Amino acid sequence: MRIRLILVACALCGLGPTCASATERPNIIVILADDMGYSDIGCYGSEVQTPVLDGLAERGLRFTQFYNTARCCPTRASLLTGLYPHQAGVGHMMSDSGFEGYRGELNRRCMTMAEVLKSAGYGTYMAGKWHVTSDVKPDGMKNNWPIQRGFDRFYGTIHGAGSFYDPNSLTRDNTQLSPVTDAEYQPANYYYTDAISDHAVRFISDHNTQQADKPFFMYVAYTAAHWPMHALPEDIAKYKGFYDEGYGAIRRARLRRMKELGVVPPDIELSPQAEDWSKVKHLEWEIRCMEVYAAMIDRMDQGIGKIVQSLKDTDRLDNTLVLFMQDNGGCAEGLGRGAKANLPRRPEKPEAAMEPGELQFDMIPKKTRDGWPLVQGPEVMPGPADTYIAYGRGWANASNTPFREYKHWVHEGGVSTPLIAHWPAQIKRHGELEHQPGHLIDIMATCVDIAAADYPTDYEGQQIKPLEGRSLTPAFQGEEIEREAIFWEHEGNRAIRVGDWKLVAKGDTGPWELYNIRADRAELNNLAAAEPTRVRVLSAQWQQYAQRADVLPLTPYYKNRKKKTAGFSKKKNFKLIADADLPQNKSPMVMDKAITVTVKLAAAGTQGVLVAQGGSASGYVVYQKSEKIWFAQRRQGKIFTVSGMLPTGAKNFVILLTKVGDVTITSGDRLLARGTVPGSLQSMPIDGLQVGRDAAGHVGDYGVTDDFAYDGTIQQVQIKLE
Repeated sequence: MRIRLILVACALCGLGPTCASATERPNIIVILADDMGYSDIGCYGSEVQTPVLDGLAERGLRFTQFYNTARCCPTRASLLTGLYPHQAGVGHMMSDSGFEGYRGELNRRCMTMAEVLKSAGYGTYMAGKWHVTSDVKPDGMKNNWPIQRGFDRFYGTIHGAGSFYDPNSLTRDNTQLSPVTDAEYQPANYYYTDAISDHAVRFISDHNTQQADKPFFMYVAYTAAHWPMHALPEDIAKYKGFYDEGYGAIRRARLRRMKELGVVPPDIELSPQAEDWSKVKHLEWEIRCMEVYAAMIDRMDQGIGKIVQSLKDTDRLDNTLVLFMQDNGGCAEGLGRGAKANLPRRPEKPEAAMEPGELQFDMIPKKTRDGWPLVQGPEVMPGPADTYIAYGRGWANASNTPFREYKHWVHEGGVSTPLIAHWPAQIKRHGELEHQPGHLIDIMATCVDIAAADYPTDYEGQQIKPLEGRSLTPAFQGEEIEREAIFWEHEGNRAIRVGDWKLVAKGDTGPWELYNIRADRAELNNLAAAEPTRVRVLSAQWQQYAQRADVLPLTPYYKNRKKKTAGFSKKKNFKLIADADLPQNKSPMVMDKAITVTVKLAAAGTQGVLVAQGGSASGYVVYQKSEKIWFAQRRQGKIFTVSGMLPTGAKNFVILLTKVGDVTITSGDRLLARGTVPGSLQSMPIDGLQVGRDAAGHVGDYGVTDDFAYDGTIQQVQIKLE
């Protein structure tokens, strides 16, 4: 069985559902930038010169509430497949943590845009950063390299980061190469951003010569402006003096322009400043970091200009959908900002040069091609090939103006991206803004839609997961996109957005925060305490997503037990009164623990929750219902129960769960129930603990939608951990 998604495409083209020919279907170019903030390009408020992107926006459409997944490789997995990253197997980075959502490889239950569009008759090309497989060596497995995942031609890097002058894992099709001995590409000076742009232009030209009757799809994945801060001198020189006044001046100026442009609400406030400019020790070096960062973006924009010109030269610009977006927010990582202990500054002379054909295997090269050792820290200005430096938290805070947080986190600063959509033949909303929320899972659905392609339910013997995204084509015409919710999880950072409301948390031990994004997109006014019902409903919805989308268990890649238990309560004995409500970090740390729950009632009731810890993904609950007392445990969303008849008027209960899963429920000397569950909980429940109700996602199956509050009177609940 196949799902045909062509109706919107045909409506856009003014065609009947069977008459979309190859020449009428658009070419598609998806451009992804790396580690840039929401305000880093001109048409979204930046001082950085991006005339090409600004021109595409002026003749196209800008989305003001578009989202990514907060990190490099999960974003790429999600963008390529139209699924949430865990569903594609890339819930974190490129290592296998033993769970389906965290394999560190694109799985075979998803399809890439190239695989789908190639089957629809498109030529498929990629230039740039791949970063969705752990197999990066030239003699290793290549089953998840671009050519094996649907692309006809590829030039770029398999790994996720490296030098711009000597990229590691540099590959053409399936062959890794040295930029020095690459017979097919010998510019006067090698610079990776230029190489990506030049190969994209080459692919367009070759396609036009060899397959002019076919449409093409091209994925252009720049590494600008990911660390290291590498840029060409002529580009750096453009930004001399731009950043001399520091972080705060740039943030204020950007926010003013953003409000004038309409890409943020006119009443939005600026989030707190991360660093104090007056306390910067190496001022000239700090300024140069941002000058180089700006130059990297500038050079990328120049390269996009080459791609646009090639579309004009081949008479394809009018019927090509060009989409530009970014993989996560500005990056606060401090890599290279401290000097190496044995090499604080550039040495007086180089070491032996590398062999011309020698492949580069290191993310941080040991030396340049001509033998200069790599230098880090404030004693050397960033930009040249022998440096390897990140621009730092202060400038990342400026990149993410006016939002909170950075790459890794799922607050707005970590997940907000521009989206520019340019398609002269069909998008007539020139220079307009689209304020509907969207997510990069929507890109695959959009491509399938406008290409009149088939998205299969099975492929090469594997069942394929259905698309999570929604086509953006209604928004191109000013119409509403039907959507229930958007979800996030990365490194335990969690969020859900439904309409104007966003529930978000920092880390797997952090409490939920609630924001009305329409009124407070900077996420400065936490409404969780004022809206407990909304928090409960949204958290339950998030946990249902986590259960079905291979998100659970959270953070399995943190192998160190100290890391897994950091931030939790160390108490072993809890005495709790009625209506007690503990956040996760103050609740019993029940992971891998035997627990004893003792309940004392002042007045016996007939039904309701006595104590609940956790939610619909993980946790336990003791409750009364249908004249029984119940113990229920959730493990990865599944419910396991033990229950027994409730003696009339009983006011004291003891529930014991052993580490191997034996459960007993007693009242005084009387055994009420005995049974088994799979064992102690394998992870700490995300939601906290409540006495007398279940206020977050329900642990048990109560048959109600409210908190299932106890209708008697609880005197005390005691929980002991073994």
